[in-house]
Amino acid sequence: MAVGRIKIGVSGLVVVDKPRGITSRMAVDRVIRAAGRVRAGHAGTLDPLASGVLVVCLGSATRLVEEVQAQPKSYRTVVRLGARSDTLDADGQVEEAIDPRPPSREELEAAIGPMVGEVDQVPPGYSALKVGGRRAYDLARTGQAVILAARRVRIDRIGIVRYEWPYLELEVDCGSGTYIRSIARDVGEAVGCGGLVDVLIRTRIGPFVLDDAISVDALTPETLAAAIRPTVEATAGMPRRSLDPDEIAAIAAGRSIAARPGIVAGLMALVDANGGLVAIAEVTPDLQSIRPRKVLMSQ
Repeated sequence: MAVGRIKIGVSGLVVVDKPRGITSRMAVDRVIRAAGRVRAGHAGTLDPLASGVLVVCLGSATRLVEEVQAQPKSYRTVVRLGARSDTLDADGQVEEAIDPRPPSREELEAAIGPMVGEVDQVPPGYSALKVGGRRAYDLARTGQAVILAARRVRIDRIGIVRYEWPYLELEVDCGSGTYIRSIARDVGEAVGCGGLVDVLIRTRIGPFVLDDAISVDALTPETLAAAIRPTVEATAGMPRRSLDPDEIAAIAAGRSIAARPGIVAGLMALVDANGGLVAIAEVTPDLQSIRPRKVLMSQ
């Protein structure tokens, strides 16, 4: 059975350009409406204020959300200095600073410097992180004070694109779990005037870039079919091994296969002769065998 050109049971990835003003779940629902009956999930939630790259996983590729989420990310953001917000962005309750002193570009660069690298970052109180089994944003919306512990994150680069008081435009390259809203807050506090996210665009997750994304307004069964990308692209950065038919049968049955010389420990993408993803596997500590962890091909 098919819906438009989409076959029921299709698997793959769709890079969507989520617009500002809708939730990530709403964007996924738009994909589902174009695809018909298909399982779908997304990697890397974007707040309603944010726009940009949202990777939607279809069919068996929903099992790879974790792998996509772990990919490095890039953002463009406009920070409004001289203001603070309970949500750390312009959608929250905004409080303007009284007679703030505009910092110089040099002061901003000095404030940003220590934020790059492996750093401890305090997440926003309005976040999906859990506190005592409940989402932090649910607690914050009831008026409870939410104080989250700092978490170790990786920030590879923060570059100043433009600065014209009170707006500071930044480009950020970072690892999974980094909050751009926290960067805006921390930059603003470091220069003594406060800061919040006014604009946020995610431009990249791993190999998936904004220029290749499809607008949710352009989604139809036909355009979606053309936009579906191979599941194997979720394994960017992993070593790959091509399997012969006997090895594919063993992996599909959940059995380990022998390792080859020169292998290293860690995760590995196992592909068929056409480059299609068979499974994500893990090399055993003794480097003697490869054990399937997520099998996408059944027997």
